[in-house]
Amino acid sequence: MHPYLPHLLSDIAAAHCKEPPEPEYPKTFEEEMEEVERWIEGEEPAYTFGYFCGLNTEQFPPPEQLLKKEMKLVCKAFSQMMFSWNLSADLPKTLPANRYYELLISTLNMKTDIVSSGFMTFEFCPSYPPDCILKEYCTCRKFWDTEETDPLPQSPDELPF
Repeated sequence: MHPYLPHLLSDIAAAHCKEPPEPEYPKTFEEEMEEVERWIEGEEPAYTFGYFCGLNTEQFPPPEQLLKKEMKLVCKAFSQMMFSWNLSADLPKTLPANRYYELLISTLNMKTDIVSSGFMTFEFCPSYPPDCILKEYCTCRKFWDTEETDPLPQSPDELPF
């Protein structure tokens, strides 16, 4: 076992959310609508996940220094810690361990909000396989590759039915 691994797992355990955030309900209808507008406009959250949990990517050894089973152990502990913050990462299970590890740890540098109910999910696929960082492991690829490439009808007269 990598000599640093017990320390890393201890740091991950200490990064669990101790108390769930209190729900912050808008006080007025106008405040609620402002919040919805900010979300619709895609206003970026102020802080990264690492800011909230206290971990940073430099604490994690590069994947080439870990065995596959060690990466899986770290990923499991990290995912459980994320769950305590009402967060998850949408990664295909078919990813090689080293890519899964790298992408999961990269969530520490991603900006997010911490919600008191429900879950926020870090997504890596833009639903457009040619631009997807998951490459051949992109789960949208199977749908993309099977879609027909017929152009959309230009007028109601060209409808297929």
